Amino acid sequence: MHIDINCDMGESYGAWQMGNDSHLMPFISSANIACGFHGGDPVVIRETILLAMNHDVVIGAHPSYPDLQGFGRRVIQMPPPEVYAHVLYQIGALKGMVEASGGRLHHVKPHGALYNEAARDPDLAAAIVSAIRDVDASLILYGLSGSELVRAARAVGLSCAEEVFADRSYRTDGSLTPRSFSGALLASAEQAAAQVLEMVLEHQVTATDGRKVQIQADTVCIHGDGQHALSIARAVHAALGAEGILVKPFTTTS
Repeated sequence: MHIDINCDMGESYGAWQMGNDSHLMPFISSANIACGFHGGDPVVIRETILLAMNHDVVIGAHPSYPDLQGFGRRVIQMPPPEVYAHVLYQIGALKGMVEASGGRLHHVKPHGALYNEAARDPDLAAAIVSAIRDVDASLILYGLSGSELVRAARAVGLSCAEEVFADRSYRTDGSLTPRSFSGALLASAEQAAAQVLEMVLEHQVTATDGRKVQIQADTVCIHGDGQHALSIARAVHAALGAEGILVKPFTTTS
């Protein structure tokens, strides 16, 4: 048995430092690299691409709303055609930089508010999926398990990995608890590891009200900007290993 662990990376820019990418790389199999709209600059993006390649970690584009000040976590009202153009631009830029470095872009995972809005808005999800397909139909979408993003990808024949989260709590509808709510973030590495094992082995997650929610886990996300990201990554990696579960990238034959 195997599972992919992905992490949002390359989110520093200029003098602003975010995350601990070099120390996290040994514990993951997929890196979602910021495309400059919520974090990342050309130098950081290139350095992160090379870092991932040196660790045999597959590379994904991590597009967002244009929101550097809000780290991409604010909802920006944009019609689907504008979302399509912004996502197309970001994927294309990262794909070009990856290929110039001798690598290959593997997947696309929207970031922050764009991800959460598209998880429940079919028109927004369709715009994102169309942009991915139009850049490269072989790319894999990483989207929230059971979401509109996953449905939109399958509707057009795009490969997708249903994503679950190690460091976030869930509501009974399968959505993530908003960050503005108490208990949205799991700070305990042990709690995060236990949640991952429940999702991977039992195909369910315990929601904040104690109810069990059915879930499909193809890839597990650890937020690279989290205060406890490194300890969570270590704990999750160790817990999976103790169960004989290999950490390896998601593929269409997984």
